Amino acid sequence: MSNMEKEIVINSVGPEIRVALLEDGVIVELFIERSDESNIAGNVYKGRIQRVLPGMQAAFVDIGLQQAAFIYVDDIINTRFIEDSEYNGLAAPVVEEENGIGQDAVEKSLPPAKPPIEELIAEGEEILVQIARSPIGSKGARLTTFISLPGRFLVLMPTVDHIGISKRITDEAERTRLKGMVQSLRTGSFGYIVRTAGDGISEDKMAQEMEFLVNLWADIQHKYQTNASPARLHEELTVTLRSVRDLLTHDADRVTIDSPSVYNSVYSFIEKFMPRLKGVVSLYAGQEPIFDAYNLEGDIARALKKKVWLKCGGYIIIEMTEALVAIDVNTGRYVGKHNFEETVLKTNLEAVKEIAYQIRLRNLGGIIIIDFIDMERKSNQEKVFNSLRDALKKDKAKTNVLPMSDMGLIQMTRKRSVQSLNRMLCEPCFYCDGEGILLSRQSICNNIYREVIRLSQDIAGDRISLRVHPEIADLLLGEANNIINLLEKKLQRQVVIYPMDTFHLEEYNIIEIHKG
Repeated sequence: MSNMEKEIVINSVGPEIRVALLEDGVIVELFIERSDESNIAGNVYKGRIQRVLPGMQAAFVDIGLQQAAFIYVDDIINTRFIEDSEYNGLAAPVVEEENGIGQDAVEKSLPPAKPPIEELIAEGEEILVQIARSPIGSKGARLTTFISLPGRFLVLMPTVDHIGISKRITDEAERTRLKGMVQSLRTGSFGYIVRTAGDGISEDKMAQEMEFLVNLWADIQHKYQTNASPARLHEELTVTLRSVRDLLTHDADRVTIDSPSVYNSVYSFIEKFMPRLKGVVSLYAGQEPIFDAYNLEGDIARALKKKVWLKCGGYIIIEMTEALVAIDVNTGRYVGKHNFEETVLKTNLEAVKEIAYQIRLRNLGGIIIIDFIDMERKSNQEKVFNSLRDALKKDKAKTNVLPMSDMGLIQMTRKRSVQSLNRMLCEPCFYCDGEGILLSRQSICNNIYREVIRLSQDIAGDRISLRVHPEIADLLLGEANNIINLLEKKLQRQVVIYPMDTFHLEEYNIIEIHKG
């Protein structure tokens, strides 16, 4: 393991809970939880099928949220093959563990031919589902019937007969020991994945956790039989306890919390599930807000900006669109010392580290396109590609990077389960309606001229009153005064300008004024 100092800092004084993971004092991941239930991934529900869409091979499911959730055919277990089993043919599970093993396990265990969705489910039918991805923007939550229940050391997959070991456990002897232990302890054909934290676990501890997870699954099934749909049957841990469960041991050495009540709940959670780690939790006693004390607020604010400067003087631009994230690399102020190719390579290699860092901190997901500065040498392109792959290894989210194209672009995907930082903390600008641009002032003046000419046939008054934004008024009375002169000459009427403080920059009114 690296000697990197890792710490979890939890800010829970205020309306939202923020959990920051620090590596050597630098924030690398930020988790936010609000009372609006924006992050509900992992929760289990009893839902009702609202509509089946054969053309999309998907269905809408009512699980009691404001927005209908959706499920694809690939995320529905074929109950015809398991309905005779002791698990009542309810949901079969899957998990995408920190290395993404689980999906493969399920795909191997399912029959190869998948019937169409309309043969698997019908409208009005009740269904046991888990949230695979929280609602993002206008998209509803994505569901799966492959339930997975994560514990500290294990993930239980109730109806998939598969045993997996985290790829982060590299010692072959330990992998064999863990696999043998799971096989001897498990009941029936429940599937399990041993998480990274399970490295070196004793048989007693594993048996305890198995019992806990099996009882949890039995409890969920009992609730499914007794509750009317839609109903929430199981809630994933709060962001605080989840981060403690998933990040502590291998990912962090200390936890510092600013709220006594949250400190107490984390302490009792650790006492119950990870007693040897009791000493790593401390209550923050400083007067200054905890995120200010750790200098995190500035980094969070920078993570919302489009432009990020590099130490060498170059910069990257990060643009989020509906379909993908585009990242552009520029040399900026960096001119290099020797030749152009070396300058470009140095900028691209520095950009790689910053891009990997920003992707992780901003929690960018889906398709990401990176436009590096063009390099002539194939060997340099390889260096940048390999450097990006290495830099992304720290990221727990599953990524897939394609080699650099002839146009100098690298395409990659990153698994998205929750909203990006930008979507979580920002909303579209009400002024430009999310366009990100406004008409130029000169264009607005030209539009006013054309609009007055268009309306002039119907204007019978003696004067024309123009009500405009103050900045447009300044322009029409100053640099663009020729527009007013042209109008007065053409229409043989006086044009009067009134600045309106309440107007949008692009807004204007044209009114005719009669004498008297």
